[in-house]
Amino acid sequence: MVQGAFLVDLKGKHVIIFGGKNGLLGKAVTKALLVAKALPIPLSSSDCDILNPKGIEKILNKINPDLIINAAAYTNVDRAEDETEAAFSLNATAPLLLAVEAAKRDILLVHYSTDFVFRGDKKRPYGVTDKPGAFSVYGISKAEGERNLLEFGYDKTLLIRISWLFGAGKMNFVEKILSFAQREMQITVVNDQIGSPSYTTDIAENTLALIRHDANGIYHLANSGTTSWFGLASEAVKIAGLNCTIEPVPSHKYPTKAVRPKYSVLDLSDFTQLTGITPRSWQEALKEYMGHEFPELKSS
Repeated sequence: MVQGAFLVDLKGKHVIIFGGKNGLLGKAVTKALLVAKALPIPLSSSDCDILNPKGIEKILNKINPDLIINAAAYTNVDRAEDETEAAFSLNATAPLLLAVEAAKRDILLVHYSTDFVFRGDKKRPYGVTDKPGAFSVYGISKAEGERNLLEFGYDKTLLIRISWLFGAGKMNFVEKILSFAQREMQITVVNDQIGSPSYTTDIAENTLALIRHDANGIYHLANSGTTSWFGLASEAVKIAGLNCTIEPVPSHKYPTKAVRPKYSVLDLSDFTQLTGITPRSWQEALKEYMGHEFPELKSS
């Protein structure tokens, strides 16, 4: 990881965002780039198949971007157990194809990974040098994507691990909980999986902070603080002022195809040391998100 002697100016930069049209994070990154007066070009899979090297090369030749952001991924954790090939194609193969093209052009590639690459058997936050040890196909495929990029060794690669996303523009855990809570008097949520909730708006803005500081290598991004899925659901319902009781249950009472890490809190200290930014708490970010997206609900 290195820090440049000056801040990179994003104004007027052409930035391709794979997954920028339809993805939960890609949409937020596109919006943040617009605010920064960059020139984002958000793409969907219909615009470019990132598993087709010729297609990638063609669109990069056409746009001639100053940098590439890959926010496209196979993210259905449970379905990945049955669709292994699709998961590995998007999560492990595609990042390397993009890195090859970025290297040809000597431009930065930003790629997002996940807390699910970790086994989840620690009791302290995972640092950037901790070794992946995922159980799930999703986590293993994302870890292989990381390994492919690191072994390729292109020095203008910024690999960002993120966790527990919520944000505008696409269904996410918080929106699902609020939907259930408006219809049900009681819902159950697992309380023995611990992580760091992340607001896509904050992830996007802090991604740009890393780019401005000329970062490369691996960084972790999330909002500050930790909680369980039960804790996140409880806070969302409390903020909304909904008359719904959230009951905590252990994971074995809510069986899923894919094994989730029990603990996947990310250590954000490298990001803070480089940028001087301490991410705000997940509670503060959640309240802002809900105020923007669900103004009809009471805010406490």
